[in-house]
Amino acid sequence: MLRGLVTALRTLTVLPIPGKEAVRFCSALHWFPVVGLLLGLIQAGAGYLSMAAGWSEFAAAVVLLAGVLLTRGIHVDGFADVADGFFGGGNVERRLRIMKDPAVGSFGALSLVLLFIFKWVVLVKLISLGLYDWIVSGVVLARLSQVLLASSLPYARNEGGTASGFVDGAGPLHLVSSVSISFIILFVLFNGIFLPFGFALLAASVSVAFSGFLSLKKIEGVTGDVLGASSELTEALVWGAGAVFFMSLC
Repeated sequence: MLRGLVTALRTLTVLPIPGKEAVRFCSALHWFPVVGLLLGLIQAGAGYLSMAAGWSEFAAAVVLLAGVLLTRGIHVDGFADVADGFFGGGNVERRLRIMKDPAVGSFGALSLVLLFIFKWVVLVKLISLGLYDWIVSGVVLARLSQVLLASSLPYARNEGGTASGFVDGAGPLHLVSSVSISFIILFVLFNGIFLPFGFALLAASVSVAFSGFLSLKKIEGVTGDVLGASSELTEALVWGAGAVFFMSLC
């Protein structure tokens, strides 16, 4: 199990982690929400410290930058690849081929601009309201979304890929453990208050359902890019849900 944590940390972050990799990469899925918690705390902490200057726009940019630096931008890259492949290819084979191309096309570039604008806007609101728990919860649920898709859908490529080791062998046990850990984390973050807890879960559920449906329709399964894109979309929607939820209470 500890090897799974090492693999999860090395896969999802740039942090220099000592130790041996897991024998089966899918065992790392149990730890994805825990790694999300670590990343979320660092990002939220960076935003909190940046707010010492009283400039929420700058603090929001710091949170975004910290997220990219801590993850090498792998999920952002996946989001761009999915946009290029899903909307630039006419069939499954062509979509998968486009997604494998390291170059970023027009759909990918546009999707990244819109993603970061949306994230920055909602982060400005969250930080101005002091809702750092929502920032952390978004990062946690983003990593949970990857486990949900990896455990529920087949790998789309015939040949092995970066994420095949995680998807192959993933199943109900990974699903139950990661969901349970995520629920515990969110319960603590929201002090056991059900309404924001449920609102965050609803936003994440919509994201995962949409990502899974679109991925099945476009490429008949998932890839590493799809998992990364789902993570980015879930993070954005949970943060947006937090901003909307508390604005509605004002």
